Amino acid sequence: MNFDNSIFIHPLADVQATEIGAGTKIWQFNVVAAGARIGKNCNISAHCFIEGGAVVGDNVTLKCGVYLWDGITLESDVFVGPGALFTNDMFPRSKVYPESFLRTTVCEGASIGAGAVLTPGITIGRHAMIAAGAVVKRDVEPFSLVRGVPARHVRFIDV
Repeated sequence: MNFDNSIFIHPLADVQATEIGAGTKIWQFNVVAAGARIGKNCNISAHCFIEGGAVVGDNVTLKCGVYLWDGITLESDVFVGPGALFTNDMFPRSKVYPESFLRTTVCEGASIGAGAVLTPGITIGRHAMIAAGAVVKRDVEPFSLVRGVPARHVRFIDV
């Protein structure tokens, strides 16, 4: 693959995707499947997996141990903390696949705390903040801070 010289792909990463923006860094032990789209100036820390139908905007940070499945979209300027967990199927069964996966969108500027769990088919609003360890089962309003299990609105935040 011929990438822009400003793209850094660690030699121990397995990157099959061809749509990767300038200035992006993909560190060791990552797998980026064919069909995934990654924007400019992203930082993909070690031990991440990005499936073919995932979309990552510009200036996104994925910390270690984040897996993005088909149907997950991260808009620009999103931060995802270590070990945050995304899902894309409400009723998973071995070898039984839905016609299409539920879509989850994390809107511009939102932050997902370490170890948070996001169930499929939700939208995290612009500049929202998900606390570490929260379990998010429904949409989160823009500029909202949520925490807990299940995640509940705590207050609105300024950016």
